Amino acid sequence: MAFLTHQTTVISRYLQSLDLPVTFKGLDVQTLIRQLGWALFLKIFATYGAFKLLNFVYDELTSPLRDLPGPPSKSFLYGNFKEIREGEIGRKQEEWAQKYGNTIMLRGIFGGPRLCTMDLKAMSHILTNNYIYQKSERTIYSLKRLMGEGVLAVEGDTHKRQRRILNPAFGPQQIRELTEIFVEKSLELRDSWNEEIAKQTLDGRVKVDALSWLSRATLDVIGLAGFNYRFDALSDGPGKNELSNAFASVFKAGSGVNIIPLLRRRFKWLRWLPAESDAEVRTATATMKRIGNQILEDSKAALADGGHLKNAGNEKNLWQSRNLLSLLVRANTMPDLSENQRLSDEDVLAQMSTFLVAGHETTSTATTWALFVLSQHPAIQSALRSELATISTDNPSMDDLSSLPYLDAVVRETLRLYPPVPSTARVAMQDDVIPLATPFVDRKGVERNQVHIRKGQVVLIPIVTINCAKLIWGEDAMEFKPERWANLSDTAGAVPGVWGNMMTFLGGPRACIGYRFSLVEMKALLFTLIRAFEFELAVPAKDIIKRAGMVQRPVLMTDPEKSNQLPLFLRPVAQ
Repeated sequence: MAFLTHQTTVISRYLQSLDLPVTFKGLDVQTLIRQLGWALFLKIFATYGAFKLLNFVYDELTSPLRDLPGPPSKSFLYGNFKEIREGEIGRKQEEWAQKYGNTIMLRGIFGGPRLCTMDLKAMSHILTNNYIYQKSERTIYSLKRLMGEGVLAVEGDTHKRQRRILNPAFGPQQIRELTEIFVEKSLELRDSWNEEIAKQTLDGRVKVDALSWLSRATLDVIGLAGFNYRFDALSDGPGKNELSNAFASVFKAGSGVNIIPLLRRRFKWLRWLPAESDAEVRTATATMKRIGNQILEDSKAALADGGHLKNAGNEKNLWQSRNLLSLLVRANTMPDLSENQRLSDEDVLAQMSTFLVAGHETTSTATTWALFVLSQHPAIQSALRSELATISTDNPSMDDLSSLPYLDAVVRETLRLYPPVPSTARVAMQDDVIPLATPFVDRKGVERNQVHIRKGQVVLIPIVTINCAKLIWGEDAMEFKPERWANLSDTAGAVPGVWGNMMTFLGGPRACIGYRFSLVEMKALLFTLIRAFEFELAVPAKDIIKRAGMVQRPVLMTDPEKSNQLPLFLRPVAQ
């Protein structure tokens, strides 16, 4: 019945398009069936299904993407998606690019054609024209389930309005003020690991799951830096913090393809189907909403009280506080901001959820991958430690962290090879022509220097594939080589990313608003941990693979169904 209820309006519109004398707009499905009878209703529904099928066939036969080169689809249900999902992330697209060229057609779920291009001119066009190329309704549905209508989940003028108010909270000076919090929590993590070493040692070392610890550390960071709120996920210990546990499940990257989320994303009328992560999503959203409402009410009360904000017994002035929420509230109350540009309470709560979700998980995952690669390259780890030792304090400023070129190169190389979000997609809101820097030869043997795309068609942005493309980075593109950043090639310099000549933070008006926050936090964590510990893998490197859920996380091939993890041995650095 849920399916029929959802389709009532669509079927009514179809009947109207047939110019029948009776329309059924606004009728519920039971009334519709009573008036038409089951037999006639099913005939109409079958006709509607045939109509949609014919539309699909027509779109397929006339698609401007039809003649693009590309790999054959092995499955109507999954298209090429399953091959991409089951292989090493980015490797399959790189393999196809080598065989078919930089601009290809892939098949999506249920066979829909998708444009996939690593052409940098095309990528710049797509990222710059953010009103033409927007997130799909399916992606927005998934984002809104967890974060509400925050800056990640809205498009067009709404996104522009939210972004304008949020921008001041993520400027360089604001991040400079927050560095103290990044360092504080990095030191707390260091001390927690020292306590683990004191409790149990194995040949002077201890085994930890770096992913779990870093996820809790960055949750604490976003609590303080975002809202002046203490989650205390680190001090709670592994598996004991409600929100941390919920996020761990929500962001879990599995080894297979889960059909239920795919069906729910594709078909609105199947969104009642239960999925494994629903309970964790409900827990996470309820916790975020409860905390967000409490903090927002405190902030509004503080404004009415001249800016005096009380939180956990510490009185602060709202107008002097540097956390993201205080900056957002101040920006939202500026007198030069018109009423129709201000954010509602619901909008502000959605931004808080966005800060929580995106602001901690991406950084913890990126730092985890940094420790993974450094554990495999002891010489690089040692060289980095030597550079970090030139800073005489355990409490570096942002300027101190920015003065370390090898640390910067290690962070850049990690984010190039292991972007937290390995790919994304956009949907064309209108017909368009995408220019190409490198022409291609289509299936008919015709050379083309542009791609025509139709409204509603999907464009893939293969972040990790561009970051690791040999045509851009050279034959050693898949190797971890921080020294490459001392002499960047011209081709890499043309990558249209907002930072670091890579696609990790995207580019254009929809580039990651929090990239400065993430970079300084990641540097603070590595600065503290590499100075304190020597790291080595606790499992063979070949046992660790990349799998993407909402972010790209490490998974053990020998234990793929358990929680994502990165087992490391660490020992104190000999003084």
